[in-house]
Order: sequence, then C-alpha cells, then structure tokens
Amino acid sequence: MVFGVKCFSYSTSVISLAFLPYLLSQSNMAFGSLPLQILFYGIMGSFTVITPMLLHFFTKGYVIRLYHEATTDTYEAITYSVMLSETSTVFHQNDVKIPESSHIFTTFYAKTKSLLVNPMLFPNPEDYNHLMGYDKPFTFDLEDFSEKKLQEDEK
Repeated sequence: MVFGVKCFSYSTSVISLAFLPYLLSQSNMAFGSLPLQILFYGIMGSFTVITPMLLHFFTKGYVIRLYHEATTDTYEAITYSVMLSETSTVFHQNDVKIPESSHIFTTFYAKTKSLLVNPMLFPNPEDYNHLMGYDKPFTFDLEDFSEKKLQEDEK
C-alpha cells in the first residue's frame, strides 16, 4: 500500500513538473507581470516537490515485512527508501526500545531508528509480544526500577 501511494505521489509530481514550463508559456497573458508569474509557479513547483518529501518523511519507518531468526533472536525489518528501493534493518530483540510516550509514527526504536509496525498483521500475537519485550518478567518494586535507571544512565 505504501509503495502504491509513494509511486502515485512521485508520478503526479513528475507530471506536474513536466507541464509547468508549458503552463508558463501559455499563461503569459493571464498574469500581467513576470515577478507575479515567478511567484505563482514557484509556489506550485515547491508544493510539487514538498508533497513527496513529506510523504516519505512520514512513511520512512513503516515496516512492510518483518523477519525473525529464532536461533539468534534477531529481526530484519524491510522499509522503503526515498527511491522506493527496499532497505533492510537488522536488529536484536535487546536493541528494541519502546518510547515512554506514544508517538504517532513510531511503535519502537531499533538501534535508534524509529519503526512503525502494525500489531494486527502478526499472525501469532506472541511474536509481537516477544518483539516488544512484553514476555519478559517485570516487577513493581521501585528500588529495582531506580537501580536499572542508574545503570542505564551510567552507560
């Protein structure tokens, strides 16, 4: 789905940029002055370029495929780059950091890279729980929490 949306956005931007010189030559009579034409077509051209950039910025962390190697407990997340090629990020389950506050386009961080996964697409919910570290034991003891926080701060 992300691939199709990005392809559509890129193709409409290329078509718009291709027709921009033609529109400029045909509308000399519609605009009276050259600075007004430059301003108008500059704004149109910048929106044509900014839209795909914003789309990529918001969807760059969306994981299209996620593979798990059970023997080494490593994951490989496949995302799309700016040029619509697949980019692979390999990380260990210990590298997963869950943000303290919810982020709109981030489920977790893997080696400082923000990734967005859809938990509903996991066929086995236990796989998602293992990825996020929800299957690890936890404690409500505040002393353990403060000791763990101090150890992380020292690193």
